[in-house]
Amino acid sequence: MKQRDASDAVTGPPVGRSRLRRVRSGTGRGGGFEKRGGKGRGDGTVRRGVPLPLLLPALVGLVFLLLPMVALLVRAPWRNMPELLSSTEVWQALQLSLISATAATAVSLVLGVPLAWVLARTDFPGRGFVRALVTLPLVLPPVVGGVALLLALGRNGVVGQWLDSWFGITLPFTTAGVIVAEAFVAMPFLVISVEGTLRAADPRYEEAATTLGASRFTAFRRVTLPLIAPGIAAGAVLAWARALGEFGATITFAGNFPGRTQTMPLAVYLALQDDPEAAIALSLVLLAVSIAVLAGLRDRWMTAS
Repeated sequence: MKQRDASDAVTGPPVGRSRLRRVRSGTGRGGGFEKRGGKGRGDGTVRRGVPLPLLLPALVGLVFLLLPMVALLVRAPWRNMPELLSSTEVWQALQLSLISATAATAVSLVLGVPLAWVLARTDFPGRGFVRALVTLPLVLPPVVGGVALLLALGRNGVVGQWLDSWFGITLPFTTAGVIVAEAFVAMPFLVISVEGTLRAADPRYEEAATTLGASRFTAFRRVTLPLIAPGIAAGAVLAWARALGEFGATITFAGNFPGRTQTMPLAVYLALQDDPEAAIALSLVLLAVSIAVLAGLRDRWMTAS
């Protein structure tokens, strides 16, 4: 009995040893040992000081990214904002941008969701190459994309000449051309988002639906779509925002005609030469849209601090 008491005095009771093991393994209260030099938090993480060689470039980078937006807000003509945004030219650009961006997003949904499903759920030769081609507009300069659209869908283009001669459809320098250009640059955002959501979803639900007699399309419509609805919504918002801010492909393929093809980015570019205050007002509208998109996607694309 004395030997057991002496052993407990040295090693501690069994409860103490098990608690020590939990703390060492990170499963006890506090999430593990607190490292020296850091300040512990309730969730088990450790806050440390930022090294000066990293802090200074980080602050410079933050200022570099925020300074243009701050300057835009400081120099904005807030008193004349209602008048500037209510002018005919600005209203036409706003209206056309909203309509064309929404139509381009609808086109992206109709074509992009099935494309994402094919890339995520089927296996065929060259799938990686096809995925690379789908994401190519993300890195392709927008002006190059506009030139490519002209060569493909212009009156003398590879496909455009047949659209013109057979159906009388001409896309360049029309409102429909704006929608096509915006959908071309915005659809990859939707495809990437939906494909990632499909890969994260469990395919066994679809397999269970097919074993119960449902066709693959019925399983997709009744099972898969509800599962990936958040990913589709996030991709649609990203595509809409990208379409709203498109400039290079639009001006190359559709031109810059007020009331017909002049969207907000084109109006900003044109107003910057003649009416800088109107350009700032339109830029603020685009900035507000971008902030709204980030706020809407915060829980999906950002990590809470």
